[in-house]
Amino acid sequence: MLTNNKPLCASLISVLVTTAPAVSAETLEEAWNSAIDNNHQIKAAKIDTSAAEEQLNSAKGQRLPELNVSSGYTQRSETPGAVTQIDGRTAQFNTQQPGNMDAQAIATLPIYTGGRISHDINAAEASLQAAQHNETTAQLDIKMQVAEAYIAVLRAESSLQVAKSHVDSLKAHVVDVNNLFDQGMVARNDVLAANVELVNAEQQVVQAGNRLDIAKASYNRLLDRNLEDEVKLVKQFPEMPKEDLKALNNDALKQRSELAVLTRQIESLEQQAQSVKAGVLPQVAINGGYQYQENRYQAAESMWLVNAGVKWKLFDGSTRHQSDAISRQAISLKEQRDDLTSAIGLQVRQAWLDYQEAQKRVAVTQQAIEQAEENMRVTTDSYQQGLSTNTDVLKAEDLRTTSHDNFNNANYDAAQAALRLRRAVGVL
Repeated sequence: MLTNNKPLCASLISVLVTTAPAVSAETLEEAWNSAIDNNHQIKAAKIDTSAAEEQLNSAKGQRLPELNVSSGYTQRSETPGAVTQIDGRTAQFNTQQPGNMDAQAIATLPIYTGGRISHDINAAEASLQAAQHNETTAQLDIKMQVAEAYIAVLRAESSLQVAKSHVDSLKAHVVDVNNLFDQGMVARNDVLAANVELVNAEQQVVQAGNRLDIAKASYNRLLDRNLEDEVKLVKQFPEMPKEDLKALNNDALKQRSELAVLTRQIESLEQQAQSVKAGVLPQVAINGGYQYQENRYQAAESMWLVNAGVKWKLFDGSTRHQSDAISRQAISLKEQRDDLTSAIGLQVRQAWLDYQEAQKRVAVTQQAIEQAEENMRVTTDSYQQGLSTNTDVLKAEDLRTTSHDNFNNANYDAAQAALRLRRAVGVL
């Protein structure tokens, strides 16, 4: 005999109510922490940040002295010499050995570079900040993916629960139909129709179970776990932001790491362009060190030296074009930033509206569950008394199942919209 299955109804209505989880159940916050620790995309972003730090150290290193050590051996086909006139007679003498070794150690310290090194350092600092913001973006993206996978598992579990309750109800109805058929109160067509509906419902359970397994595997993959690992989750989510839509938009423009990434990349390119321009200004450096040259004809084979040198590139046909190219890349990123600003406003608005819609659906579908359960009870009683048809009962059962599915989807859509809104604002 069909029942209204009130325990099931109560459990479905409380789908988002926080309860004491099982010891092994995982919260969304725990899932996020696990993903941040193990996800390969986040690891890659952290490595990119580390690389940017090394680029900054490299840029700062340009201010330090540069020490070059070299050595070599030279063998000549002839002995170097000099020719001179002494008392009207030509005289020739050797000035160097035909074969000799030489070595030197020279240190170079830049004194003035026209701002080239400073701009390189500023560009590297901006690139590092961009990489750090990019790491934040990667974490937010992964957290959102984990949250959606988390909700997908819970949604699939609820769908499977509803599908199983549908089978249980139809099994009870098949018993009622068989009893009435044995009493000669209904036609055999009712028995056949009820059995077909039961088989279809059992097929839906199989499909729902498969969707749940896929959802769990997808969830485990994001957390870098074995796809077959058991998944037990807590039905608890972060709160919806309390600000109004205008305040949320303002918060998003201040907090979104994607905008910060573009801003720092623009700054880096502008500094790179200035560095290239500074390369055509005078470059002043001090050189000092030690030189040794093997030569028995030379009074001193080794000596210390120091000198100040200036290098000035008076004409270069490529530097201006290179600087302009980098500057235009910065302008391109500014256009992308402006476009992203508009897109972020749309994301915030859409998520906010989706949440409002889902909340209204929750209230409506909760009432629909109560009405569908009552309709099921009344229709079942009427069928047992011969006042309604088998079709009426099956339709009432479909309405009951649909109302539970709609309620579950509305709740999970609301939770997902709230999470997407938080992601749009940049505070997930």
